[in-house]
Amino acid sequence: MKSNYPYARSGILTWISQLGSSEFRESSRLADAIVEVVEFSRRHAVWITTCLLALTVIGAVFAVQRLTIDTDVDRLMSPDLQWRQREAEMERAFPQNVDLLVVVVDGDTPDRVEDASAMLTRYLGNETKIFETVRRSAAGNFFQREGLLFLPKQSVEKVTGQMIAAQPLLGTLAADPSLRGGFDALALAANGVVRSTGASDQLDATFNAVADATEAALDDRYAPLSWQRLLSAREPTPRELRRIILAKPLLDYTKLQPGRRAATAVHDAARKLGLTPDRGVRVRVTGPVALSDAEFATLKRGAIASIALSIGFLLLWLMLGVRSGRIVLAILITLLVGLVACADFAVLAVGALNPISLAFAVLFVGIAVDFSIQFSLRYRDERYRLDDFPVAMWRTARGIGRALTIAAAATAVGFLSFVPADYTGVGDLGLIAGFGMIFALLLNLTLLPALLTLLRPSGEARPVGFGTAVPVGHFLVARRWWVLGVAGVAAVGAAIVVPRLVFDFNPLHLQNSREEAVSTLVDLMGDPDTTPYTIDVMASSPSAAETLARRIDQLPEVARTVTINNFIPTDQQSKLAIIADAHRLLGPTLSPAKVKPPPTPDEIIASIAKARDDVQQVAAKGNFAAQRLALDLEMVIDRGANVLPALTANLSSGIGQRLDEFRLALSAVPVTYNSLPSELRRDWVTPRGQARIEVYPSGDVRNNKVLKSFAAAVRAIAPDATGAPISIQESATSVMHAVATAAIIAAVAIVLILGLILRRLDDVLLVLAPLMLAGLLTLATSVIAGFPLNFANIITLPLLLGIGVAFDVYFVMRWRDGQRELLGSSTARAILFSALATGTGFGSLALSPHAGTAEMGRLLVVALCYTLICTFFVLPALLAAVNPSRADHRASVSGRG
Repeated sequence: MKSNYPYARSGILTWISQLGSSEFRESSRLADAIVEVVEFSRRHAVWITTCLLALTVIGAVFAVQRLTIDTDVDRLMSPDLQWRQREAEMERAFPQNVDLLVVVVDGDTPDRVEDASAMLTRYLGNETKIFETVRRSAAGNFFQREGLLFLPKQSVEKVTGQMIAAQPLLGTLAADPSLRGGFDALALAANGVVRSTGASDQLDATFNAVADATEAALDDRYAPLSWQRLLSAREPTPRELRRIILAKPLLDYTKLQPGRRAATAVHDAARKLGLTPDRGVRVRVTGPVALSDAEFATLKRGAIASIALSIGFLLLWLMLGVRSGRIVLAILITLLVGLVACADFAVLAVGALNPISLAFAVLFVGIAVDFSIQFSLRYRDERYRLDDFPVAMWRTARGIGRALTIAAAATAVGFLSFVPADYTGVGDLGLIAGFGMIFALLLNLTLLPALLTLLRPSGEARPVGFGTAVPVGHFLVARRWWVLGVAGVAAVGAAIVVPRLVFDFNPLHLQNSREEAVSTLVDLMGDPDTTPYTIDVMASSPSAAETLARRIDQLPEVARTVTINNFIPTDQQSKLAIIADAHRLLGPTLSPAKVKPPPTPDEIIASIAKARDDVQQVAAKGNFAAQRLALDLEMVIDRGANVLPALTANLSSGIGQRLDEFRLALSAVPVTYNSLPSELRRDWVTPRGQARIEVYPSGDVRNNKVLKSFAAAVRAIAPDATGAPISIQESATSVMHAVATAAIIAAVAIVLILGLILRRLDDVLLVLAPLMLAGLLTLATSVIAGFPLNFANIITLPLLLGIGVAFDVYFVMRWRDGQRELLGSSTARAILFSALATGTGFGSLALSPHAGTAEMGRLLVVALCYTLICTFFVLPALLAAVNPSRADHRASVSGRG
């Protein structure tokens, strides 16, 4: 609408003196200063805009060149914490166990998994530009040679007895470790059944195993026979079908995924070596390095979609809320300049960004856009009232300037309160975001007015606020005590529920379970022998470690302990005697004086024919397994030499390796502490003589309660213990302490700021009361909905604090300025669209494949919804209750009109 006031565009001060309104009579120094800044920016719009945009270009180049990322998650916590110091001490004592890439090799047979892990270890060990060390076991051949000594005496007798019973077969294979020798051994076994008066099914398992491998070869499939299973005459245990390789990669923490190159090298090597599921082997990676990389990879995938969605919704709500393309352009430029300023400050203040402080950009845009929307819509409101750009800008500065300053100061303090925290990841974020609020305020009082001056948006033809919301405001005023009663009941109910809120300290619950590193870790945790959630305890010596381990072993929460002494077998003398007897019988058999030369194809076919004839004799006794094998061998003979390569791969490729293992197992020698391999001793004892105890849990540590009780029980005996079960709980404690400390600092500082600027206790309480209610309702909903606080969504608390204080300040300040139709005002419109822009932007995080990010998005949406409800419905009722006469008078006048 057009103004009827008689003033010239250049005569603002003259018009103000003529107007003589009380609205302008009571102005504070702060308001005067803000007006001067905005007026200066308006009068020198070209100069301000040119300088700031030039600085932005320079700053952007600086940020691109100097801004780096440190993805080392160990640096997110202060190294001065006691548990971090103990952890660092253990890492210095055993550096070979730090930053490991755990390669899990599973196979269909013990033979295959053993050969595959050996090949992969050798291959990766040669990749010295990628890996510092690669080891299957620090003991080398130690366990293959001394393995029988670690079995109970009865088991040693059983195993050696089986080997002696298989002596004819072993002798045949040792003299001819080829496909020909394999079928000669089969013929020998079949002939023994024919001559035997016993049951003919004693070789059914062998016949079926050879038939399986033969039929696979006829189909040109790779399905190698397990000679180890065949000769041991038993099914392998799950432990025998798995091997673990520990690789220490060279990490680049300037990359988002420091260990990605190493993990890729593992998978490339597996494919190159043929260690694939179709060949009976599965290779997976997990461990600290792989888990961290998987988390960043998931975040990266989710971030692309979230950013695109956030930008789209931001533009949508800005256009719907501001309804001016020129103003939206000014807001976007202001946000971009502020974002670059934050990035430059991050370079200068903290150096490298950590995985948490990376979120400064999200927090800055989420809150800074609120300042811009508030300023812009207030400008549009004033432009509608008085269709003169300079006057509208002047009135905007005076009307919204102090509220923006209070909101920015309170929000900055809320973020900066995290700076002293031991949770350095959030501390860095708080520092950057806190100063970002200052940058946002300055830019919205300088650059934004300058851009609006240059872009010159058109005048307003209709009111800016929500006229349809005025009756709702009247209802809230008239029924204020009912509204406050409902709010009070909700607050009491929430206060009762909130103590049940828990903090989920397990970082595994924040990751995408479909990631290979995560699913593999969960698989390992299901086996008490391979769970990575063990506790390490340092003792002064191996003997002290043994004494302490016996005490820990008594705990019901502990399955077992391992020390260096566990690698010295018991009852060695009697076991060595048994092994020596077996060696005297089998030694000459396994190491014949003469080994046959490699066979020709015709010799192999002849051997197969001989085996077929002997197997057919067994089949004649009605043995179905023999009948099946005889038919398969007949088909091989019919195919001739063409099938021999596949048959060799399936039946004889592992004979030499298995014979070597038998020879090594029968060469066991007494084991003493001094005879242990140096690499094995170094895994358990430091050069200074300190010894490590590894403690395994008895329950399923995937359950937080089990994990917590396990750690507590061990620490009751060994307070200096370290390890994943302890570090993740201590991290949670440090985070909770940091949040609690920051909340206290922020609350005190915000109250002081509000008190100094508002100078009225009731106004301070009016700002804080809706915020406290929104916080209670948010936390109570978290309890009821079943999503606890965790390392990810706890970051939403400072954001809630900043937005909540800002929204409430805007309404309280507008009320103080005489505006009683709050819900119908431009301020309400600005709050709503600011919340929509922030809420849908952050709410898009809920679609992230990263569980932690998704939970953070959900909690943010809940928090913003409650903040809006408390601001729009509870705060007007509170304001009316504090000053009922003016509120009732205004409502009655509006009602009569």
